[in-house]
Amino acid sequence: MNSMYFTEEHELFRQSLKEFLKKEVTPHIEKWEKTGDIDRFIWGKFGEMGYFGIAYPEEYGGLELDLFYTVIFLEELQKINSGGFAAAMWAHAYLAMTHINKEGDHRIKETYLRPSISGDKIGCLCITEPFGGSDVAGMRTTAVKDGDHYVINGSKTFITNGVYSDYLVIAAKTNPEYGNKGISIFVVDRDTQGISATKLDKLGWKASDTGEIAFDNVRIPLHNLMGEENKGFSYIMQHFALERLIMGVNAHARAEYALDYVIEYMSQREAFGRTIDKFQALRHTVADIASEVEMCKEFNYSIAKRLNDGQYVVKEASMSKLLSTKMADKAIYKCLQLLGGYGYMEDYPMARLFRDSRLGPIGGGTSEILREIIAKIVIDKKEYKPATE
Repeated sequence: MNSMYFTEEHELFRQSLKEFLKKEVTPHIEKWEKTGDIDRFIWGKFGEMGYFGIAYPEEYGGLELDLFYTVIFLEELQKINSGGFAAAMWAHAYLAMTHINKEGDHRIKETYLRPSISGDKIGCLCITEPFGGSDVAGMRTTAVKDGDHYVINGSKTFITNGVYSDYLVIAAKTNPEYGNKGISIFVVDRDTQGISATKLDKLGWKASDTGEIAFDNVRIPLHNLMGEENKGFSYIMQHFALERLIMGVNAHARAEYALDYVIEYMSQREAFGRTIDKFQALRHTVADIASEVEMCKEFNYSIAKRLNDGQYVVKEASMSKLLSTKMADKAIYKCLQLLGGYGYMEDYPMARLFRDSRLGPIGGGTSEILREIIAKIVIDKKEYKPATE
């Protein structure tokens, strides 16, 4: 393990997390993949172990650990071969909860962050819209002041935990004529009147619930605004760096899992009187994959260190997601090929890995959008500034 980034404490944490996942999660994965509904008890178990509190303040029950504990959490979640289960966990812990922690006041943190850390409440982050996709500034959902309330109308889609979560962190336009300068962030309880959710049927990530959510005259108190009004776009952009790095780390971890599996398979599978790991063409394919995985992993660790040190890494995190998700797709495609006919069978892990991995270059900002963001930074010298807190 890379001692430049990971200490002995990190390794002990990794070992206990592996054991926890093997004992508490793996036995249920097949059921959850079939039903698309993760049993509530597991959230409580994650909460008991402190896994949702890794990055959060002790004041609200968190552990306030460095970012490499989060990296380990993400990597090991990828290695139980359910992109959907992993997504449900990290979308709660790092998409919804990041906004609650960064923009929520003390009352909001007591109401939502504390029970999120304990696993008693599940959150989702609602930004993407049916007509907007990756174009955050083009959102149409509005939040209009009416006395001591905001009234929210609009819709969101592709929302992880969008159906079964207890609360929603919502981006909506409070000042539509200001474009991206008129977006605000709110927290809303699931059972608020006017909220309805429809579960979407996906190619992969089967265990997670992905929802399309409609808001029909949803009335929420003014104090459910998080941070300053009209500052939402800055908050979203600020947290995109973490989200993109998360997806980069997920990508290198699942590619590594696929590679480890295929190496083990090749050491046992025989053809023409010898194991197939002795054939040069196949060995060289593995060498190529291993080299690309290592390159992405090392880059991702270096960006995690910089983010942990408080640097603003939107360019590098965008590059991490762009290259790592592309690499993982290609690596898993090749690994499936190395299994031959068995790669195409649902009884073997590669078919699910193949489907789950395909979301990498799409979710959390498509590769096409990321290329444009990187081009703006590299060619146009555009500078993305952190939001002032």
